[in-house]
Amino acid sequence: MILTTTDVLQGAVVDSYLGIVTAEVVYGSNFLRDFVASIRDIIGGRTVSYERLFEQGQQKALAELQERAKRLGANAVIGIAVDTGTINVDQSGVLMLITATGTAVKIRQ
Repeated sequence: MILTTTDVLQGAVVDSYLGIVTAEVVYGSNFLRDFVASIRDIIGGRTVSYERLFEQGQQKALAELQERAKRLGANAVIGIAVDTGTINVDQSGVLMLITATGTAVKIRQ
């Protein structure tokens, strides 16, 4: 399966557009990760634990996007966009949201 952020695949012909596909991954916050991040916020530097979390979430969102496209009969997803955000649960809780969206297509190979 081809996954791409472009809306055109060079040298390929799109036979059919099968629809928009989306995938969401949500992670809860973690006390230890939040504590280390708050220290990094004060002294500066990268927060590697959050970077890993978002990297893992993006990979999982793309894998889920691919599975949903396959169910539609697609062999490619074009125009992919990955977005991150947060969901406030209450005064002390935040969930991290990673969303991938694209267009499932059937290309001639």
